Amino acid sequence: MSSITETPVAIRSAPPRVDAAPVAAYPGVRRLLRGIGAVAKRVVAVAALAVIWEVFPRLGLVDATFLPPLSEVLVAWWQLVLSGELLDHAQASLGRSLAGFSLAIVEAIPLGLLIGWYKPAATLLTPLLEVFRNTAALALLPVFVLILGLGETSKIAIIFYACSWPILLNTVSGVRTVDPLLIKSARSLGLGPLRLFQKVVLPAAVPTIFTGIRLAGAYSILILIAAEMVGAKAGLGYLINYAQYNFAVPDMYAGIITISAIGLVVNQILIITERRFSTWRTTS
Repeated sequence: MSSITETPVAIRSAPPRVDAAPVAAYPGVRRLLRGIGAVAKRVVAVAALAVIWEVFPRLGLVDATFLPPLSEVLVAWWQLVLSGELLDHAQASLGRSLAGFSLAIVEAIPLGLLIGWYKPAATLLTPLLEVFRNTAALALLPVFVLILGLGETSKIAIIFYACSWPILLNTVSGVRTVDPLLIKSARSLGLGPLRLFQKVVLPAAVPTIFTGIRLAGAYSILILIAAEMVGAKAGLGYLINYAQYNFAVPDMYAGIITISAIGLVVNQILIITERRFSTWRTTS
């Protein structure tokens, strides 16, 4: 009987298993990547605008006398910063804007909640509000100046007037557009009118209210600039107007860029504040 020699078979060791889950499996990483992508898109758009602003005047596609290259505007902006002039004007504008904006929030939100929730108040005040809501704030600027003078009071008052309407109207809309099913469910659970308003209506109206606040934040800056061009001795509107009259075009655009930057910062602060007041909402 012949013996059969068995040749040993080399057994390769399998490579170690790496449990590397794909990046997309982590929600935090996905949110981070989405955030980076959104920021990249915004940066690309701003960078494209900056390149166009820099190149077009140098190529003669636009008159550099009226639209100087962006680099010259940034140099003028930096000189205004070093001299302290830009900071002084920005502080004056922000003080007026925040004063009128804060007064509008304090006045318009309670009034809007009252009109939206209490029907007799709505019946009494709606005709009067309809008269004034269709009157532009800048159209009333001469009236404010005549009554309150050229000082700080008239400027704060016109900002207060302009900011009150978006906050008031959005607050009324937010209260009136609460899902009726939520209200019926809360009433079936035995909630009284006060608790119903506090626990259901007010939280549901918060996003709409903050939409009005964000609109009012933009109005507080835009209306202020127009008001500062009439009889002001400080402020970004005064800086722009003064630079225009003296044909200091780079300084004028430096003031405009500063206003845009302030508007972006204010809007971002309001967005963060809205998220803090809307933590009950689920995020996608």
